[in-house]
Amino acid sequence: MKKILIIEDNQEIRENIAEILQLDDFETLEASNGKEGVAMASSDLPDLIICDIMMPELDGYGVLHILAKKESTAGIPFIFLTAKAERADMRKGMTLGADDYLTKPFEDTELLGAVEARLKKTDALKKDYSNSSEGLNTFLRDAKNKYNLKTLYEDRKSRLCKKKHDVFREGEYPNYLYFVESGKIKTIKTNEDGKELITAIYSQGEFFGYEALLESKTHPDSAEAMEDSYIISVPREEFYDLVYANREVARKFIELLSNKVSDKEQKLLNLAYNSVRQRTAEALIDVYSKFNPNQQDNFPLNVSREDLSNMVGTATESVIRVISDFKEEKIVESKNSKIIIKDLEKLRAVQKWHTVR
Repeated sequence: MKKILIIEDNQEIRENIAEILQLDDFETLEASNGKEGVAMASSDLPDLIICDIMMPELDGYGVLHILAKKESTAGIPFIFLTAKAERADMRKGMTLGADDYLTKPFEDTELLGAVEARLKKTDALKKDYSNSSEGLNTFLRDAKNKYNLKTLYEDRKSRLCKKKHDVFREGEYPNYLYFVESGKIKTIKTNEDGKELITAIYSQGEFFGYEALLESKTHPDSAEAMEDSYIISVPREEFYDLVYANREVARKFIELLSNKVSDKEQKLLNLAYNSVRQRTAEALIDVYSKFNPNQQDNFPLNVSREDLSNMVGTATESVIRVISDFKEEKIVESKNSKIIIKDLEKLRAVQKWHTVR
């Protein structure tokens, strides 16, 4: 049963709201002023808070400000309740992080609709996501459905990015969030000698370029098309509007971006300590997951040996030798320069344990 905290100094209104919610099988908590509400929110951790703005001792803006600063209460959905309906008041509440706004008097259905919609969206983003770039993309897909992220790219014209053409270069200031309509995009780090390391691959339905936007820094790597690809560019300001307008989306973005840092650190450890054989197996598994998301049997992976070597961080010749070993071990086979993974479990074992014969 979901628990809802009602902070309202008018006893009649407070009890009326509680009765409506209880009839819809919600558990309710009641606070008669802002200070009492902050204390109850901190101790009881409700699933949602409905709070009046104009109250003695501590108004609704103050309540939201205090709770937003506490880690334990910052993610609780917050609905303002007020008799004031001026745009400036609504804007102030949303700027502070309120999730919705109800103006008194309101219908029972308005109250229940606002509560259920907010809880549904919050529950969708409370699911666990893996500590990886795939976890971030899974979250983006969920948020895209729950928070209408489709408005970022639907009805926008895509542009063709030819194979080996740049989308952006390392060191450039970010002006767009990018969405892959079709094709494959790789991000690359280049050293002083011009040697490349592929840091990530993005495929159909995925966003990229968001790290630099969220950190307000220049792009840490370059993005290039692995094949003819159609991409959609979303202006920086519109991306910021989405993040700033949805507190839960912003919080989850930050959390998952932190997880992605851990994922990159693990890749750096693998690069430093794992053998070329292990790293080649890891690269093939990554390519398999991106190019063959439905895990079809005998799916030909159209990836160049050069790109594989740039993922592994070694010379192309070394990767070719390892792939030849994998062929002998019947882990992979090649057809018209395309690689077909025949034994995915054995390849995963190679990635973990170095040698499987």
